Amino acid sequence: MIPGATATAQLVTPTLLDDPSAGVSGLTTAVCLAESGARVVIRAAAPPGQTTSAVAGAIWGPHLVEESDRVARWGGETLAVLREFAADPATGVRTMTGVEGTRGTPPPPGAAPPEPPDWLGDLGAVPCRAADLPGGFASGWRYSAPLAHMPTYLGYLRARFEAAGGRVEAGTVRSLPASAAEHGARAVLNCTGAGARDLLPDPALTPYRGQVVIAENPGLTEFFIGLPDDTTELVYLFPHGDTVVLGGTEVAGDWNTQPVPAVATRILRDCAAVEPRLNGARVVGHRVGLRPFRPQVRLEAEPHGTGPLVVHNYGHGGAGITLSWGCAREAAALAARALG
Repeated sequence: MIPGATATAQLVTPTLLDDPSAGVSGLTTAVCLAESGARVVIRAAAPPGQTTSAVAGAIWGPHLVEESDRVARWGGETLAVLREFAADPATGVRTMTGVEGTRGTPPPPGAAPPEPPDWLGDLGAVPCRAADLPGGFASGWRYSAPLAHMPTYLGYLRARFEAAGGRVEAGTVRSLPASAAEHGARAVLNCTGAGARDLLPDPALTPYRGQVVIAENPGLTEFFIGLPDDTTELVYLFPHGDTVVLGGTEVAGDWNTQPVPAVATRILRDCAAVEPRLNGARVVGHRVGLRPFRPQVRLEAEPHGTGPLVVHNYGHGGAGITLSWGCAREAAALAARALG
């Protein structure tokens, strides 16, 4: 049984996956379990379209997550999978080129270009000239990365899960062992994201609120990410066909899931400063999600004695899609190893 949107996963005898909103981590974990032959139930309080995952931009790249060898490994595994998906339009994933910019003082003329972080090197990053950046940005990298239209991608994952015999049911999880007992599950996989703070409880988890504006796309074909500094906010734009996702915010400890009009106004202003074609673009929607940040991603199996096995897979911060397949495969392997 998998909770997370509140989900349940079962392994041959049932596995319950708890995922309060059937987000990308829970669905991907469920796919790995179901396609390995496990009988899996996802219990979710909200459908995939109402998850933090559905709000995401969503581009491959580590964000608000620990820097470690294991994160690099999970991210590399996921990058390989998403690159394969980019060849199939039905997945909602495609490869997009764009720029990540940094504010500050431009490098002196003639200075050697800096070395990109390892993860940017995997994306073929090349340095940008200051003249090629929007006003206020001093340096940046140009690269190509997988970008997912999350409503389509989450639908693809759910269809793949159900084709493997999995089942999604509505409901909330108040206790992982009790939820497993209700379903006769030998294993529960906890993919509850920000919900883990109260469910377990886990005080190490902090939500980082993200708000975005969905606008009609005036013809943009490349993404832009402007990193924040001490005086400016995060800004980004991710084109998805006829629409563009505009952001953003990352406010620690803010549980408000309702759009704030003043924040939306600021997002529109900042994005139009980066890309003037967005001036006057018609707004078609507002979304808010809570990134589940933790100092370390929690991916482990708890000793279970005579009770159900509990495997935790949460705390991915802003890197849910970036780590999704690497973490899901490891979580599924932990469950299979313990129950096999």
